[in-house]
Amino acid sequence: MTGAAPRLAARIALAIGAAGAAALAWGSLVERTRWTLRQVEVPVLPAGAEPITVLHLSDLHMAPWQRDKQAWVASLAQLRPDLIVDTGDNLGHERGLDGIRRAFDVFAGIPGVFVNGSNDYFGPQLKNPFMYFGGPSGRSRRSKRLDTDALHAYFAELGWQDLDNTAASLDLRGTHFEFFGVDDPHRGWDRLDLITAAIDELRAEDPLGDETWPDAASARARRSTVTVGVTHAPYQRVLNSFVNHGAQLVLAGHTHGGQVCMPGIGALVTNCDIPRQQAKGLSTWRHGLRSAFLNVSAGLGTSIYAPVRFACPPEATVLRLVPAA
Repeated sequence: MTGAAPRLAARIALAIGAAGAAALAWGSLVERTRWTLRQVEVPVLPAGAEPITVLHLSDLHMAPWQRDKQAWVASLAQLRPDLIVDTGDNLGHERGLDGIRRAFDVFAGIPGVFVNGSNDYFGPQLKNPFMYFGGPSGRSRRSKRLDTDALHAYFAELGWQDLDNTAASLDLRGTHFEFFGVDDPHRGWDRLDLITAAIDELRAEDPLGDETWPDAASARARRSTVTVGVTHAPYQRVLNSFVNHGAQLVLAGHTHGGQVCMPGIGALVTNCDIPRQQAKGLSTWRHGLRSAFLNVSAGLGTSIYAPVRFACPPEATVLRLVPAA
């Protein structure tokens, strides 16, 4: 009996090691490139409005050699979206814009809005992945500065509008949309104090905001408006502020859906302060007496230094906006 216990322990350790190696192989070689299109319906439009298709992209962490990801993203143009919302962390390498161009060129002319994540400013760094269990990640001083201006210039070529700490508006299929967004809250670059002024300025520039414009008041009353908040990282302070400012729908990324999840449990970490059960997918965010639909994308990429996903495949999301009941 004395020799049986060590042998049993050795077998258990070997089995655990084999299971861990198999999980790592699956997560790094298979699931990391198991591109998934998630489709949800969001009842936020006014009665009688024509449905609108929104393509939500996030966290591509693009490197130039990732041709399969670039081709899959480009294939989403077949969905003919009415709007593209990009919630940041597009770049994952100093030449990541080369891959972004190959993925996004087909979207030229489709209206879009975007905000930055920190990885649109700074390149990835090798770090201990277990540090994420100790709290939200920080930025290394050795991180390489990326060409954010070139990324913004390219998005401008596509016709997309920058929402970093500002607001913008679009008319889509007869519905007027007001968007406001913030720069990356994970690095504290969000300026929530600017949102009110940005919305006021946006409405002042609207022809229907000019009381001298013929029949402005009645036209404004007839026009249907949907308000959308956009952020990279879904920190609670940002979500609460967005709801206070009247957002009916909020779009975010950053969490990678947990990236490595436990089947039946879900995300173990979120890399911010959002509840784990809301780390990805469509949910409702409530603050005070108000609420908004919240869609958090699990994203399409990972750091090139942590190329693994488990029970959390990379995703893009199609939101079909429809009239509320």
